[in-house]
Amino acid sequence: MDVITESVETPAEPRRRVLRSELVLVLALSLGASGVSSLISFVGSLTAPGGLGHKAAVLNGSRAVNRPWLDLTWQLFGIATALVPVFLVAHFLMRENTSLRVLGVDRDRPWYDLGRGAGVAAVIGGSGLALYLAAHASGANLTVVPTTLPDVWWRIPVLVLSAIQNAAVEEVIVLGYLLRRLGQLDVPWVKAVAIGSVVRGSYHLYQGVGGFFGNVVMGVVFCVLYKRWGRVMPLLVAHALIDIVAFVGYVLLAGKVDWLPMP
Repeated sequence: MDVITESVETPAEPRRRVLRSELVLVLALSLGASGVSSLISFVGSLTAPGGLGHKAAVLNGSRAVNRPWLDLTWQLFGIATALVPVFLVAHFLMRENTSLRVLGVDRDRPWYDLGRGAGVAAVIGGSGLALYLAAHASGANLTVVPTTLPDVWWRIPVLVLSAIQNAAVEEVIVLGYLLRRLGQLDVPWVKAVAIGSVVRGSYHLYQGVGGFFGNVVMGVVFCVLYKRWGRVMPLLVAHALIDIVAFVGYVLLAGKVDWLPMP
């Protein structure tokens, strides 16, 4: 009688496959897809007539021109749906009998998080602005337009909510969750930092070369600080503050200062 032998998998092997599949799916539904979209957008801008500096990248645009209430509805809908991958990450963490708290996403140390976040925002925000202005002047970056929303009562609140949503999605997924999963898959720390930083840069490529490299550097800095502090929240706060200042600052300064590039 022939004996059929089958290889027996160890429990670790199917778990690694599950973690890899989970990671790919989360990225495919969120910032990984944004990275591909950003690359396509960059290639389109690069191959169109004229230089990158003569093109604009709008971050927060109107979705229903001359219909403010419908526009507001679309804005809030977009912000809410963009947060779904964060809840998906929370669900996957719950299935391993933990939660977002394992990433340092909680309200346990608000003043600690705010203080460190504000310090990081001041350094990263200032250097990021200088890099953007230099890249734009060299023709390597599009003109970034933080908002074209109409001048209505909800413009600033929506911009603040958009900034917080951006920070939550990026830092929970690309910082905390991605590094945790790569660590569980035995990816070396330096390689994990490189992967996370390139992913972060990829979905900013639509802004141009400066946007890509600036966010790669930001990714490295955030990864190092996350490893040291063990908390996503200070970096989430920093990211939110950077975007709030950029969005609201543009509303206040556009057309009033000569150093700010305009489309």
